[in-house]
Amino acid sequence: MTVLRLRRRDFFFLLLAGAFAAQPFAALAQGKMPVVGLLGTSSADESTNITKALRDGLGESGFVEGQNMTIEYRWAHGNDDRLPALADELVKRKVALIVTSGGEPAALAAKAATKTIPVVFVVNGNPITIGLVDSLSKPGGNATGMSLIAPMLDAKRLEILREMVPNAPLIAAMVNPDYADTDYQVGNLETAATERKQKLDVLNVQNERSLEAAFAKVVDEKAGALLVASDPLFNRLHKQVVEFATRDRIPAIYESREFVAAGGLASYGASIAAAYRGAGAYAGRILKGAKPADLPIQLPTTFELVVNLKAAKAIGLEIAPTFTARADEVIE
Repeated sequence: MTVLRLRRRDFFFLLLAGAFAAQPFAALAQGKMPVVGLLGTSSADESTNITKALRDGLGESGFVEGQNMTIEYRWAHGNDDRLPALADELVKRKVALIVTSGGEPAALAAKAATKTIPVVFVVNGNPITIGLVDSLSKPGGNATGMSLIAPMLDAKRLEILREMVPNAPLIAAMVNPDYADTDYQVGNLETAATERKQKLDVLNVQNERSLEAAFAKVVDEKAGALLVASDPLFNRLHKQVVEFATRDRIPAIYESREFVAAGGLASYGASIAAAYRGAGAYAGRILKGAKPADLPIQLPTTFELVVNLKAAKAIGLEIAPTFTARADEVIE
């Protein structure tokens, strides 16, 4: 009889263990449904495409907001100085993991706030040089995510801009000297300009105050076109950047569709929606027990050329039909 009771008890515990194993590890830590923290540099209104893509990615692992998981949102509303405090709020909330949006500032704030809570990021540049991970294949630590490899594409954007404005004697390029990948960006741009015998003027923009001064210089130098380098600062100020370029009738190219949707002329880069869908998929895997250290950094495989013909008309630029035919999306 004793042996029989022990076997029944063991069987009961095996069933119980199996039931718990079927639940996400983070959910056990919470005591109820898991809570995902989202730390963003902008606002909810400006990030609807991002949050939708994130939910889609989570859905791949069977997680649905409001059904078997919740999301705590923290938005900096364009003030990066608020990010550390917002990250600390999520840590104190004891979220299961933190997903960041808005590039490097949010990712670094989350990484600095915790060494134990998993962090899934989407950044523009190289996560190694930024200081987020040890390597792309084995991130180590508590952070992993997606890189848009945006700085690597600035030379390609220069080539595309020259196609749209082939007779520009001078092209201006705006960069942020405080960005970790700026030296790489400038080196690539200068090499590409030299190879194409294109005169290039690199202008430094460190904050919102210096943005209008840089545009004034573009106008004074009579630059025929403008390349806005990939950088979280310009992403945050994308509406102002597009407004100034339109006001000064300067053909400009940007890193992402968000600029073009705001009225910009053209963009070339990785799909941001795809990146956040990937971040959501990683978040779902982590909620099911995967470790960030074991999830390699994901890089984009497809890129989008987006052209805004309405913006071209507004600045008096005629774009060849052969060029628009190559675009992945044309806004009219």
